[in-house]
Amino acid sequence: MPVVPDVSAILGQALDDEDATYAESVIGAIARDEAVVPTLFWYEIRNVLVMAERRKRIGAARTTAFLSDLALLPFTVDDLPREASVLDIARRRALTVYDATYLELAQRIGAPLATLNHALMAAAKKEGVALYKPKATR
Repeated sequence: MPVVPDVSAILGQALDDEDATYAESVIGAIARDEAVVPTLFWYEIRNVLVMAERRKRIGAARTTAFLSDLALLPFTVDDLPREASVLDIARRRALTVYDATYLELAQRIGAPLATLNHALMAAAKKEGVALYKPKATR
């Protein structure tokens, strides 16, 4: 089953000062199946990485390598969010429109949402959207 990851779900893999455990699990799930993301995902991930560069948390070479690695994974881009649904979710759950876009997509396609964003997790639970949980290792 595909997963809908937001940027927070995979960013830990790019930044050495973050715990990469969840990100590694999400990336593994994507590699095994696929990810479905809204178009904004690709702009958002690049923006977060450039901001991390400015804060000296990552170098430009690491940004380039991380984006190249992501490009090898099976991502499907959903570029037609249901605008009315996105706005409704954003208003009802006090989310940004960006976060509501991920939630609307996961809800619409019936896929689990992968995120470390606490407000988005709470909204997903209220909307009846499953959250991605790493499989326990033995």
